[in-house]
Amino acid sequence: MYQETFEHHDFDVVVIGGGLSGICAAIAAARHGAKTALIQSRPVLGGNSSSEIRMHVAGASCHFGKENVWETGILMELLLENKSRNTYHAFPIWDIVLWEKTRYQENLTLYMNTTLDSVEMEGDSVTAAICRQATTEKAFRFTAKIFVDATGNGTLGRYAGAEFRIGSESKYEFDEPDAPEKANNYTMGNTVMFMSSDRGEPVPFKKPKWAYTFTEDDLRLRGHGKDTWYHGENGITEEYVPESGYWWVELGGDCGDIIGKAEWVNEELYKVVYGIWDHIKNAGDHGAANYALDWVGAVPGIRESRRLVGDYLLNENDVLTQRVFDDAVAYGGWPMDEHAPHGVFDKDVMPTRFINFPGVFTIPYRSYYSKNVKNLMMAGRDISTTRMALGSTRVMGTCAVGGQAVGTAAAMAVKKGLLPRDIGNHMHELQQTLLKDDCYIPGFRNEDPLDLAKKARITATDFIPGCEPEKVITGVARVVDQETNCWESGNLKDGDKTLTLSYDAPIDLSQIRVTFDPNLSKEIMISMTRTVQEREVKYMPYELVRDFTVRAYKGDTCVFEQTDRENNRRLCIYDLPENTQADRVEITVHSTYGHDGARIFEVRLY
Repeated sequence: MYQETFEHHDFDVVVIGGGLSGICAAIAAARHGAKTALIQSRPVLGGNSSSEIRMHVAGASCHFGKENVWETGILMELLLENKSRNTYHAFPIWDIVLWEKTRYQENLTLYMNTTLDSVEMEGDSVTAAICRQATTEKAFRFTAKIFVDATGNGTLGRYAGAEFRIGSESKYEFDEPDAPEKANNYTMGNTVMFMSSDRGEPVPFKKPKWAYTFTEDDLRLRGHGKDTWYHGENGITEEYVPESGYWWVELGGDCGDIIGKAEWVNEELYKVVYGIWDHIKNAGDHGAANYALDWVGAVPGIRESRRLVGDYLLNENDVLTQRVFDDAVAYGGWPMDEHAPHGVFDKDVMPTRFINFPGVFTIPYRSYYSKNVKNLMMAGRDISTTRMALGSTRVMGTCAVGGQAVGTAAAMAVKKGLLPRDIGNHMHELQQTLLKDDCYIPGFRNEDPLDLAKKARITATDFIPGCEPEKVITGVARVVDQETNCWESGNLKDGDKTLTLSYDAPIDLSQIRVTFDPNLSKEIMISMTRTVQEREVKYMPYELVRDFTVRAYKGDTCVFEQTDRENNRRLCIYDLPENTQADRVEITVHSTYGHDGARIFEVRLY
């Protein structure tokens, strides 16, 4: 008789869930010195952005509706890496970018095809996660000081007995103006995407007998085929060309238990997808006569299920007023959207209602750890919010920057021997660490006393008005309102441009950090939607510095020099040899990917 044995592995931080929030949490924890495991139940990483689902990464910019608010940090690093090697938006290449970044990250161990089975508890703390890897038939027992639930469904939290919510609160519980009169258990539904291509000749399609039938009246409020649909609330126009799937192919929000009925929802979505395709192909001119289906997703994109309860539930009023919390660690800006609870069968209502607002809001640290399980944190769409606020925080860009905050905080807690809640007493340190790592926290700026750049005399070969050299030490590494916060040189056609930070006496110098401009108002995400692809630059962002040299001098002697060619990073970090002293640092820009001038948002010296 077979007797199961467990491999025991001990870590500082265990992250369960390999979507973008889990990826960013795991990388951040590992980079800050925590021995970290990332456990993913699927054969690929990326969650809703993976090749299994193929949804593009939306975030605070609202598809370019809000300027200068694209997410940075680890997510930007991933997006730029993908952009540099994946010109034609192939999702399997994106999968590999994510695999590579986690698989080869120091201090991080990746477990793919590994599913959480149960947890072990000691009082109100998780002591171990029991997992099984389908491909190897291995069973694992992972112990850790801190566990991060990035499962989306809040599965780890549920197994650990964490307090959670499903469905909508009554408008009276948090005085939310757009919440329903009575609480309910509706959620946003799941979606299966599809892709098709123009074969250059008529391609017939025969509907499977099990698929649903849709009329033009059924779909009159849902753009399809060659329709164009205008989102009046956020100013976005979408052309519903038949190449890519439709986010409104949605079901399950009204089923009462969207997790327990997941397989049933999946089957129903297949019936809907093939019924929609039959309508597009065979019920009038939808511009699809030459199109054939290439791919239908086997894994649905999930918008909403459990939300784990933390010390604070972010609510609609926080979002609408763009609240800046004292313990802010992340931000969002996507409109709160309420999807029709009956999905595609809610034919008499629009598939979603957007509740828009100007600007961005912050998310407090208190929404990222469990209220009643001491060593449990959460990242992604299962963080502590009301359902109204979830309509904004659930999108992947917002989930990713929250994940980086969680991973950073987890590593800090391990280092200090503290629980996640206790990090609230070290909030300034956490916030400054996130800013140093190129995260954006609205309302906060660099106040790091160790940053020697703030004491430098800063000059440049030239600059354009409003983008003076000293702007690289304003403490904010992006354009905010009318403040440029960057140095921009004159035209590079006139020759190389150099930014110089100098001192009257040599300083001890161990690290140089330079933050460039990839244009935070322009999307660079992978997408299978043609209109989204056409809004992007084809290759790298024009504004990003391509070729440059960093030098450090002591007197007339160059003590450090590195030239980077075909740069694909916004934040570039250079560690100098031990005991290096310098009285001058020069950053010389040779070229960009198309912009006339060199643009640098921030320089830090340590």
